[in-house]
Amino acid sequence: MDIFNLLTMIGGLCLFLFGMNIMGGALERSAGGKLRSLLEKLTSKKAMGLLTGLGVTAVIQSSSATTVMVVGFVNSGLMTLRQAINVIMGANIGTTITSWILSLAGIDSGNIFIELLKPSSFTPILALIGIIFYMFCKNGKKQDVGLILLGFSTLMVGMETMTDAVSGLRDVPAFRDLFLLFQNPVLGVLAGAVLTAIIQSSSASVGILQALTTTGQVSYGAAIPVIMGQNIGTCVTALISAVGANKNAKRAAMVHLSFNVIGTTVWLTVFCVIKAILTPVLFTQPATIFGIAVLHSVFNLLCTILLLPLSGFLETLAKHLIPDAKQPEKMEELDTRLLATPSIALKRCYEVTADMARCAVLSMKNAIQALYEYSPELAETIREQEEETDHYEDILGTYLVQLSAKQISENDSAEAAKLLKIIGDYERIADHAVNILESAEELSQKRLGFTDKAKSELSVLTAAVSEISDLTLSAFLNDDLEDAAMVEPLEQVIDQLKEQIRTNHIIRLQKGTCSIDAGFVLVDLLTNLERTSCHCSNIAGCIIDMEHHEMNIHESLRAVKSGSEDFRKKYDFFARKYAFNIK
Repeated sequence: MDIFNLLTMIGGLCLFLFGMNIMGGALERSAGGKLRSLLEKLTSKKAMGLLTGLGVTAVIQSSSATTVMVVGFVNSGLMTLRQAINVIMGANIGTTITSWILSLAGIDSGNIFIELLKPSSFTPILALIGIIFYMFCKNGKKQDVGLILLGFSTLMVGMETMTDAVSGLRDVPAFRDLFLLFQNPVLGVLAGAVLTAIIQSSSASVGILQALTTTGQVSYGAAIPVIMGQNIGTCVTALISAVGANKNAKRAAMVHLSFNVIGTTVWLTVFCVIKAILTPVLFTQPATIFGIAVLHSVFNLLCTILLLPLSGFLETLAKHLIPDAKQPEKMEELDTRLLATPSIALKRCYEVTADMARCAVLSMKNAIQALYEYSPELAETIREQEEETDHYEDILGTYLVQLSAKQISENDSAEAAKLLKIIGDYERIADHAVNILESAEELSQKRLGFTDKAKSELSVLTAAVSEISDLTLSAFLNDDLEDAAMVEPLEQVIDQLKEQIRTNHIIRLQKGTCSIDAGFVLVDLLTNLERTSCHCSNIAGCIIDMEHHEMNIHESLRAVKSGSEDFRKKYDFFARKYAFNIK
């Protein structure tokens, strides 16, 4: 093997890794909704967690990526350590799918129909279809299908390139001697672990091993320890990911390492005993591409069968190795590790935005309460809620921008844009809550009061604002279009209420029944309450827009109001409900 063969092999490996990355990313985008469903169905049941890990890894073609995602889930509080253990075990099985795909390259038969199953036979056709879909289709889903086909084709071309590059090694005595060294199980495990740790992909290292089997110099006795070591090497990615995470996230990475180290130790011991006592002929036979796929799957299944009943032990071991901190740790709301799977990251953004929305609405209701029952404790609570809402907007805004920079589907991109708009409106609602609180404080400190008529009118307006806040929150949390459609008619009624109260206030000023100082406070209150309803209208408009796959709020609201009988009925309902003298 000369320098040119080595360069060719490196080029093949690069194509292999690139194709796997492209295919995995496109598969993840295409199955984004299904991945979210898998997470939602996740329970503490071992079988469900196992199937979740298997399914996600089969989709994104990387157990390392799945484990990193799990570390992110645990770090964000989305998943318990016990759930993570089951998912990690499933990921170890799911990663064997790649080796089975690659084993197709080993098909060799004189039968034309069987030869058609060989990747070299159909890869060019898949590449042609893929490039047509990717270059000439405008639909995002079809482009992802094109990328899946192109990624698979690139992966297989890389595999064949590596295979061709190493084929000359069959006649190199030094190469044969190298694999004779791997007959020592410990050296084989170390070789597999180091190679996988360097390229950070067990699928890729198994692919390299499959390519090397074409030389005929790799025996099953040498291949088995290498495969075992590859499972240990793949833990490096998760361990790196856990740096800077909380204790439970670090424990999840430690569970991944413990699972593979214990599994390898036990089955390596069994392997050595069998080899020493029985010396089976199989161990001296040259390994095949298909045989490596079988060994890879059998080993991971055996590890899972061995340790699945011992998940409680793995959890206890991880807690012992990484003890609890003296001070309670705060869960990270948005973990950057989740960005590796954008659909899951987007789901997490929804959950955090929901927390923000509840906080903003509660701050508004507390501010309204402060108008009638002011207390310093309530004032402090409102300001804390406003600061919390600001914090949510900061982290969500940054995270959503990072998410939008990823290669995500059109639907996910639109959802991210929707959330970016909504968090801005909820942040402003919390700001208006503080403004209302300041008006309540001014009334309390200056001992100002409104006339009975002004109090009555204001109570009607604050009740309407409370209802529009609840309707908007319900529409967002439940993606409820019926509640969203109720918001704009109520917002119009609130506008009318504000104008009528302002007019009545001017009349009272002219008659001298209302003080000027109290009047200034009332005007500020009217402005902040009305602006709150406008932000609620914006949020409801976003929800309606997403249903129609648009992001033009003003156009949607015009369409809702212009001559709509349904809008008129809803408006009349709220006008009667909150009427005191609306013209």
